[in-house]
Amino acid sequence: MRLLLLIDGACEPVSDVERADPGLESAVGVVRTQVRLQKLDFWLRNPDYLADELLTKYEATTEARLLELAGRILDSEEPEVRCYPMLRHHFGAYEPLDDALAVLRSAGLVARRRRGTVNRVRQHDYFLLEAGRTVAREAIQEAPAFQYYVDRVQLVLDLADGRGGNQLKKQQYLQREYAEAARGDRIGSVRVRARARLEELRKQAQDGDAEAGEHG
Repeated sequence: MRLLLLIDGACEPVSDVERADPGLESAVGVVRTQVRLQKLDFWLRNPDYLADELLTKYEATTEARLLELAGRILDSEEPEVRCYPMLRHHFGAYEPLDDALAVLRSAGLVARRRRGTVNRVRQHDYFLLEAGRTVAREAIQEAPAFQYYVDRVQLVLDLADGRGGNQLKKQQYLQREYAEAARGDRIGSVRVRARARLEELRKQAQDGDAEAGEHG
């Protein structure tokens, strides 16, 4: 369900040419490249990394909303109870998608298409079918707990800001714990460091407000 909601939230429009492909007649959206899907899923599965990226963006923009969003995550147990670690692979965070996607594909909710040649696949594209969108929307209505993923997907997409998979991979590699994880090992948490960083940035913001008040 997490992947279905991610694909539903992250997909872009499908072209008429693509809909002419047998099996894609009912496609309503597509997420292009496995790399992009994996990197978006990494932030969705690791709230501590998501929050730390929000702090990085806050430092660049001083937008108070970003500090508040990061605080909501790090002040809660979300980094512990919502964390699903991923493996460090040759190209960064990776988790085999075949099993989860096989369930979605067999149910007629998602379709996958490969681009390239017989000997070399250049790209995987993931198409959300009309039935998949229906199931995603009905699931949210019937089980409001899934709204968590809808909200987090939107936050992840806002943070990604339209960047492609390789750009997101480069951004995620800037995290020491991510870059230094041995291949095949699970990528370690940054929640302790992120929480300490949050408190320091809060202190700086409070000191700045106090100073502004004195000069007001």
